[in-house]
Amino acid sequence: MAISRMQLVKELEPGLNALFGLEYDRYENQHTEIFDNESSDRAFEEEVMLGGFGNAEVKPEGSGVTYEDAQETFTARYTHETVALAFALTEEAVEDNLYDKISTRYTKALARSMANTKQVKGSNVLNNSTTATYTGGDGALLVANDHPTLSGNQTNLLTTAADLNETSLEAALIQISQMKDERGLKIALRGMKMILPVNLQFVAERLLNSAGRVGTADNDINAIKSMGMVPQGYVINNFLTDTDAWYVKTDAPNGLKHFNRAPIRTAMEGDFDTGNVRYKARERYSFGWSDWRGIFGTPGAA
Repeated sequence: MAISRMQLVKELEPGLNALFGLEYDRYENQHTEIFDNESSDRAFEEEVMLGGFGNAEVKPEGSGVTYEDAQETFTARYTHETVALAFALTEEAVEDNLYDKISTRYTKALARSMANTKQVKGSNVLNNSTTATYTGGDGALLVANDHPTLSGNQTNLLTTAADLNETSLEAALIQISQMKDERGLKIALRGMKMILPVNLQFVAERLLNSAGRVGTADNDINAIKSMGMVPQGYVINNFLTDTDAWYVKTDAPNGLKHFNRAPIRTAMEGDFDTGNVRYKARERYSFGWSDWRGIFGTPGAA
């Protein structure tokens, strides 16, 4: 339905001082702190996890060498969604100069809606990380203790669910350093960055940047800070819905990804039959993950 003069009656009145409600600042591109961005030129993208090899075996003198088979363990699929929104003005509204007055404001509102949708879709990968209906290529949740591998189930979930504090963060960093590949070989992973809801920003600031241990009267140093753990610090995501869930992004390659199939485009056209002027914004993208080792998390104690 087109925006008509009746919906914008105040626009026609003399002495109008200000229009408001459409020009708030917005949280923008917070997904870039979580996802690695890649481009795509097809309807979907698939990435295959390879199993690699186990430990080498001793070769007795005179005997043949042992051959190992490579295996594909699972496939991660990214199916791009088309996201679009539009508005229209009637021919009469355009004739009465309402287009010049409000088009800029409504195009800004359209851009804010598109940006907000993208942030919601991106953050929902974490919001649904422990939701039973939101599984990855290996059939497990993003953050889980039952990721199937060739060497048995593995985990990227804090062993004991806990709110963010010194003890739980140290436990998470230890678990990350003990992660293994598909064949059970140890891999050198580090926790690089915490991803947090707005409720935990003050806790994180004290944990990472205090010179001494948080909440103690001792003269102990803050080991997390002095050892250079979590080198990229923390980021706040305003679209995370669980107020005590927290995550650590690791340096595992091919973890959480955002594929951009078609960047945002805008278009304006007139309709011959009605004379309405229509304005549209559209883009195509997908969010997901390939290697679950790219993230570590806990839903918190509650």
